[in-house]
Amino acid sequence: MGELCNLVVELDERFDGARAPADPAGVEIVPAARAGERVLAWIDAEFGGSWSSEAHASVSALALRDGAPVGFASFDPRGLRFRWLRGLARLPGVGVFGPFGVAAGERGRGIGRALLHRALRGLRERGYTRALIAAVSDDRLVEYYARAAGARVAERFDWAALTAPRPRVTLMASGSGTNVQAVLDRAADGRLPIDVVATVVNAERAYAAQRARDAGVARVTSAVWDKRRESRAQYDDRLLHCVREDAPDLVLLLGWMHLLDETFVRAFPELLNVHPAYLPLDPARDDVGLPDGTRIPAFRGARAVRDALSAGSPWTGATVHRVTPSTDRGPVMTRKPLKVGRGEDEAAVTARLHPVEHELVAGAIRRWLYERDG
Repeated sequence: MGELCNLVVELDERFDGARAPADPAGVEIVPAARAGERVLAWIDAEFGGSWSSEAHASVSALALRDGAPVGFASFDPRGLRFRWLRGLARLPGVGVFGPFGVAAGERGRGIGRALLHRALRGLRERGYTRALIAAVSDDRLVEYYARAAGARVAERFDWAALTAPRPRVTLMASGSGTNVQAVLDRAADGRLPIDVVATVVNAERAYAAQRARDAGVARVTSAVWDKRRESRAQYDDRLLHCVREDAPDLVLLLGWMHLLDETFVRAFPELLNVHPAYLPLDPARDDVGLPDGTRIPAFRGARAVRDALSAGSPWTGATVHRVTPSTDRGPVMTRKPLKVGRGEDEAAVTARLHPVEHELVAGAIRRWLYERDG
């Protein structure tokens, strides 16, 4: 990725209700709504897992066909911390548009133009005089917004500057380390601008340690708890000092199978965990909606895939979230649902989840880079 653009649209009379394009054939356009869990899960499934939390923080214009979502355009978010929202987006009279997407099979039917108009009209009706279309990285999209809404480029951001300075990252794992390998590979080839300075494992045979050594990680440490010789409090203190030694800016739990105590969590506020279940955006909920309208439990805890299969759940998934003292209830960074195949066992589901987790972890790291204070 090279450059991102923020575009500006003047919210003039073009976006009055009388000028709204007609709803495309067979599609209902809902002009301004809070996206429900089915829509949010559909966004994750259709667009990769990083937009639902943004839509959750916004209102959206929705496109529905036979009651099912086929497109959305979010606007007027609250609480987002992306670096590209720290300039023009903070000026009086500027409302933020995006994210925005139409299902692949529904494109070319006028749905995108109808959603774009409804969302920009929604910003005008809320009193904004200009709309900022945030973080556009594709020249074709810049041209599309110029044709469809009269947008012009107002700010440009270099990707390297957005992600600088490179953070020091510590990885923590307990098993084979496929997520560790995925992070190391992306760091090595430049897709993730991070420096992995340490890897910590808590199982003697954790292959994640060998992966880190092969990648040239400076410090690879085994921090195993021997319950016969060490109390839980003593181990927690030793682990805390072990991780603190490398002064990481970010700590990633990539299959770390040990519950961290509150002292550790508070010592490393920039702490992300990948969890093999589709978790709700509302951390207080104990169930979650899926793209087909069904609901399943939020399978928290150490055996999420096994628990989902034992419960007969038709869905599983993966989530990367910030870590808090409440287990698997931190704010969601990225997530994606995965349909369970007929007759699949735990090994088969886990194998299909691995590439999903790899992409979600990479997306969560990029989001963390974009959101952190410079």
